[in-house]
Amino acid sequence: MPDVKFPEQSNLCQYFLTSRIAAGRGAHPAVVTAAGAWTYAELEELAARCAGALGERGITPDQRVLFLLRDGIHFAAAFFGTLRLGAVVAMVNPDVKPEDVVHYVRYTGARAVVADHALTPVLQALPADLQHVVILTSGAPASSTFDRMEDALARAEPLATPAPVHADDPAIWLFTSGSTGLPRAVVHRAGDYIFNTEVFAKGTIGLRPDDVTVSVPKLFFGYATGTNLMFPLAVGATAALFPERSTPESVLAACARHRATVLTAVPTMMAAILAQADADPRVLDALRSLRFMFSAGEALPRELYERWKARTGVEVYDGIGSAEMFHIYISNRPGDVRPGTLGRIVDGYRARIVDDDGRDVPDGEIGTMHISGKSVGLCYWRDREKSYQVFRGDTCITADKFSRDGEGYYTFHGRADDLLKVGGRWVAPLEVENALLGHAAVDGCCVVGKADADGLDKPLAFVVLKAGHPPDDATADALKAHVKDRLQPYKYPRWVKFVDGLPKNDRGKVDRKAVRALV
Repeated sequence: MPDVKFPEQSNLCQYFLTSRIAAGRGAHPAVVTAAGAWTYAELEELAARCAGALGERGITPDQRVLFLLRDGIHFAAAFFGTLRLGAVVAMVNPDVKPEDVVHYVRYTGARAVVADHALTPVLQALPADLQHVVILTSGAPASSTFDRMEDALARAEPLATPAPVHADDPAIWLFTSGSTGLPRAVVHRAGDYIFNTEVFAKGTIGLRPDDVTVSVPKLFFGYATGTNLMFPLAVGATAALFPERSTPESVLAACARHRATVLTAVPTMMAAILAQADADPRVLDALRSLRFMFSAGEALPRELYERWKARTGVEVYDGIGSAEMFHIYISNRPGDVRPGTLGRIVDGYRARIVDDDGRDVPDGEIGTMHISGKSVGLCYWRDREKSYQVFRGDTCITADKFSRDGEGYYTFHGRADDLLKVGGRWVAPLEVENALLGHAAVDGCCVVGKADADGLDKPLAFVVLKAGHPPDDATADALKAHVKDRLQPYKYPRWVKFVDGLPKNDRGKVDRKAVRALV
């Protein structure tokens, strides 16, 4: 097990950015966008100016700075500038509902907000008790009500030296996916980010200085914060950013524009790109420079992996992480990919799969994941009871259901509240979905529970069909028979509902809560 040594100076701006300049990477591109490129030295200067701008406005170490920013150079500058000051980053989707902005400002106790200029009307209407909050806007016109990032950075006196930060000091809050209610924030120490970077990004995956990264998820999501900002900078590579919503077109354009070598993806986007390639195979030319892809955030069906690999030739390292652990702790890796599984434990982490009484289950049986390692969060902010349930020392008690085979490969079966009890036996919706995706007519699907006439839960499949397949009873019967042929008969969907699309959350994953509301 690796023995990660946390530096005495654990300021994350120092670790991810300043140290690269000391290592001779100052003139290498750190961030590129359609608008241009910024070297490590230039990004360091912007971060120092942002730290100075925040300090001049009264922001001090340990205070929270709320991000409502689109991906781009201002996100990178504000991110490392906040960390350089020793303040705490809290990141939220900039497309948050306007009525939720006040909630996040209050919930985080933020003393400053760095926001996309489109949110100006919402921020202008902050209630009187929040008028003290410092507001900086990115991309705003010269007549902006608040300080513009461009002007603030130009005028600020740079903070020459990163503030002293201990590895155990709070550094970045990550928000959960919000499966119930609004997302809650996980409070993470600076050392959590250093640990996972060392054991996963460097040790398990082996990012290189010549890599150029592109991401489907946006930087406010910890998955992308790692793979498309922190990890590439930790090895002296280049992060390619684009502010637009991630679509097959925008992702492929970014990959082609910057000749990406690493793509951070989610299975939903992989399926969408393949659907475009069915109509025009030339779209896959944009991926020719890739040497591998990350997949996480939702289950990657084996059938989709195999289609992707056959069409693109690009290897996919599927893994699982969480906001509670910062990033990926089980993963496939170079030279060791087991399709249909999440791979093996990342060196430095420990995993147990236990039953309802906390006893380890035998290999091959499904249980609940307990994951331990030096990146576990401290707590959920302002949720003491839930924190007690989930965080136990260096261990996170997840709600995820897993099995492990005799060779140490892990298979994800869904969250505890996703599982269905059918005839007294557990059914994992993911297993049914994977079977459905193996049918030539199915483009996407989501399986949830529905009560039958006797009030007993049975599987219901919402299915998106590929072009040319009729949404009729014959197709539904064919899909049911297809599942029966591949799984034990009690697992087949009793109902099939055809839909034009499946709702997604702000991470790009199928929103099971929203799907359940359709039942």
